Amino acid sequence: MKKSQLVMIGNGMAGVRSIEELLKIAPDLYDITVFGAEPHPNYNRILLSPVLAGEQTLDQIVLNDWSWYTDHHITLHAGCTVTEVDRVKRVVHGRNPTGDTVSAPYDRLIMATGSNPFILPIPGKDLPGVLAYRDIADTQAMIEAATQYQHAVVIGGGLLGLEAANGLMKRGMSVSVVHVALWLMERQLDEVSGKLLQKSLEARGMKFLIGAQTQELVAGDDGRVKSIRFKDGSELPADLVVMAVGIRPNTALAETMRLHVNKGIVVSDTLQTTTD
Repeated sequence: MKKSQLVMIGNGMAGVRSIEELLKIAPDLYDITVFGAEPHPNYNRILLSPVLAGEQTLDQIVLNDWSWYTDHHITLHAGCTVTEVDRVKRVVHGRNPTGDTVSAPYDRLIMATGSNPFILPIPGKDLPGVLAYRDIADTQAMIEAATQYQHAVVIGGGLLGLEAANGLMKRGMSVSVVHVALWLMERQLDEVSGKLLQKSLEARGMKFLIGAQTQELVAGDDGRVKSIRFKDGSELPADLVVMAVGIRPNTALAETMRLHVNKGIVVSDTLQTTTD
């Protein structure tokens, strides 16, 4: 009997874990195809910070290597960004790294598209040297920058921002953290503990601008970011700017599919979309 076709959009931790559980319950139920925008197998995104700090390698944080997909007869389109889903014909269309179209029909479709880093809508946000901190490419770009430049500014004093700052310091950069709130990690800590954390990190050499509001990122003569300008007119040198100011659900594809989207994709109690 011909197997049903299961396609998953997204090759991240949550999606692949769902495939792992499905294979335990019903290993022969589906022919499985996975589209992943990154050119890597499934890896532990949470451990990017130790990679940045030089405590682990990229190979060490891979959860499911290339052979896992082969062994489970899963077709993986790595580095392939999904551009369109035809819900009438039930076909997923993507574009691979060479620009060719890759298509896969489905009987069941899993949307595991995760979230995107939020980028402050300020002048200079698209300059070379301005990064988010979300994936392997961001981590590798920061490691490379640390070999060439001295001054790093991390915008955002939450957990991810502090991890990025710590990693860049361990790579030898002079790091300043800009945080608009009155103390660090204000969602997790009260004022007293937030200021104790700041004092501890300052003792290690990390610098802070608390309550500072970023106005724009300024380019140097070479077109790369050279400083960050605040609303009070002051400036801070910055060869590298890392924005760690939160994430937003990645709903762009779902919206083009005309699925019901609110803050995220709206689903029932069984995680089925209410639209389809």
